[in-house]
Order: sequence, then structure tokens, then C-alpha cells
Amino acid sequence: MACNTQTIRHSFISLYNSKCSHVFTKNILTTFPAPFSSRSSMKLATSSRSASGISFSSSSFTWNDVVKVSQPDYSPDDSSDLNGYFEKIKICNRGSELQSEFVPFIIEGQVVGYLHNRFASQLRRYGEVFVYSEDKGCHVTLNSKLKTAEDRTKAVGEVIKCLGEEVIPGIRNELYPVTSSFGAPIFFSLERAAAPYFGIKAYGVHMNGYVEIDGQKFLWIGKRSQVKPTYPGMLDHLVAGGLVCNNTLLLAFIRLSLDLS
Repeated sequence: MACNTQTIRHSFISLYNSKCSHVFTKNILTTFPAPFSSRSSMKLATSSRSASGISFSSSSFTWNDVVKVSQPDYSPDDSSDLNGYFEKIKICNRGSELQSEFVPFIIEGQVVGYLHNRFASQLRRYGEVFVYSEDKGCHVTLNSKLKTAEDRTKAVGEVIKCLGEEVIPGIRNELYPVTSSFGAPIFFSLERAAAPYFGIKAYGVHMNGYVEIDGQKFLWIGKRSQVKPTYPGMLDHLVAGGLVCNNTLLLAFIRLSLDLS
């Protein structure tokens, strides 16, 4: 997750699942407790770029610890490294009281997303593509004439173009698969910038690396380019980005690692 501070909490669990590809103008090496066993370490070659270090005592963090802290009755003590992570989880789960303001987006009987009422009202103008139904509860679906994934992708794409930057800013010309769950059949493909507006499940890949210097492990943190349209100049994962259509996890990592935009 992009940060606007030079101080990093001790947790390095991935917190964000869908962000644009990354370019690093500088790398930062920061020392953390060693929450991985020696068997799971991934050594990366150090670069000549600038580095800074903050030392903490060495410790181990195993999958047994992951299970323990996930329990509802878990209460971390003052030495826990995961307080910052728990705060992020609370932030991600905020807004439950606003659920009544959203309607399901359903395709072939499967809920693939949720639309805010205001955005759903924008789609009412495009009855040849979107249908607002009150059958079995209010929901939005696609016109039954759109049978194939290709037809749906083209029709929805035309609507997004018509809505324009005023409604959906930051068009990326990248497509996300619209599915009911990860790996499920793809109903159609959706412009990446529109994904939050349709409330679809979007997925990303995230890679952290660390190096070992004089017996201590240093987390390798990237810094985003100042010309990025989102979160410019902020700290970030070593490699991360959205999982677009026709990409496996491995291909996504390769594409993002080579991206110099």
C-alpha cells in the first residue's frame, strides 16, 4: 500500500489488492524484525541506490502465529507487530451502515458487484445495455440481448466512454475480468478505472523482497515515480499491480517487473 510517510509500521503483510503498475526511482532498505523463517527467505542483490536502516530485535513469525492472531479472542500485547495491520482491516470494513445505498450487480444469477444508487441512476439512460430490475429484490443486470462476453464487453465499454471523465475519471485502457469469484468463468471484461464504480472483485499481485546484510534482514521498499497518476512519490511494494485480463499470476509479475512507464 502506498504510504505518505517515511515511517513504516512493522507489518509487511500486503494490504492492497488492486493498484497500478509500479516504477521506482529509488529503493529504500529498512530493517524489520525477521518474521520469516530462514527457509522462506528470498535474497535479493543490493543495489547502489540510497538506503536507510532502522534496527529492531530479531524474532520469528510463523504460520502458527498467523492462525493465532486471526482468532476473534486474540489480544496482541504491546510487543505485537500487527497493530498497524489490524487498523487497516478496520478501515477496509468501514461503512457497513451504508449498505442500503448499494444495489447488487447480477449476471446470469451471480452477484458480480455492487453499485451505489447514484451511479446506478446514471446507467438508467442506457437501457439497451443495463436493466434495473425489482424482481427478487432491486438489482442491476445486463440486457438479455447481450449473450456473449465479447458483446457485453463492447456494450459496457461504449457506456463508459459516454459517461466520460466527469463520471469515471482516469481511464486506463486496461481490462479487468468480471467474475463471481477468483478463477470463475468471465462474464465480460471491464475498464479498470470503472471497477470501483461497479463494485466488482478486482485482484492484484504483490511482491516484497528483502536482503540480508551483516546478519540482519532489510525489507526492500520501492518508491513510486513522481509522474504516476495515483500516489506519486509514495512508498510501495517492490512489485505490485492489478491482475488484468489474459494474465496469469506469473505473467502479471513479469509484466509489472518490466514496466517502465
